[in-house]
Amino acid sequence: MNVSKGNYAIPASIVIAGAFIALAIFFTAGKNAVQPAPSQPLAVDTTDRINPVTAEDHIRGSIDAQVFVVEYSDFECPFCKRFHPTMKQVMEAYDADEVAWVYRQFPLDSLHPVKARREAITSECVAELGGNDAFWQFTDRFFEVTPSNNQTDLDVVLPEIIAEIGLSQEAVDECVASGRYDQHVQDDVDNAFATGGQGTPWSVIIGKNGETFPLSGAQPYTSVTQLIDIALKDK
Repeated sequence: MNVSKGNYAIPASIVIAGAFIALAIFFTAGKNAVQPAPSQPLAVDTTDRINPVTAEDHIRGSIDAQVFVVEYSDFECPFCKRFHPTMKQVMEAYDADEVAWVYRQFPLDSLHPVKARREAITSECVAELGGNDAFWQFTDRFFEVTPSNNQTDLDVVLPEIIAEIGLSQEAVDECVASGRYDQHVQDDVDNAFATGGQGTPWSVIIGKNGETFPLSGAQPYTSVTQLIDIALKDK
């Protein structure tokens, strides 16, 4: 039987993307694999279930970027702390209209009870009071000065960072106590689960034509940029 070679041709981008997905799963095995239960039952996990990026998100870069790296992160996660400077380096490598970084909340209550969720809600209140720039100042500084894994004295560290940003501690405390961001944080957690998140950091790269690519764990710079390059070429 004659078999056309064309029948076996697979686009190189699919092969490469598959390789990165397998690598991501390998690196993530055993890292923060235990998750809190979502607030509602969820359907089959797929990155296509990611909530659309909007102006309401915490975005580093342009809302009109061709590619979004949407990271679901936990402020108490040591792997998130490791991944944060990697993503800052990634952002320096691309033009503003090419790649944007989106931060969403994924506090792991089973591993980091109380603190991770309190930090997530505090960051949302910082964003409300100080805007997008204040959110990223808070996030950068928090990962810079804290040791992760429930070792942070929040009653000391949070006021210090809030004062550095120039916000009112009283206003932040009122916002946190009001509970108005509790559901927002839980919605991020639920969406992380819906897209297949099993540990932190969990990221989904959205290509310029809407195709999604999973990026699991604190991947190195080269792994992140190679997958972004595939997303930029998304047909």
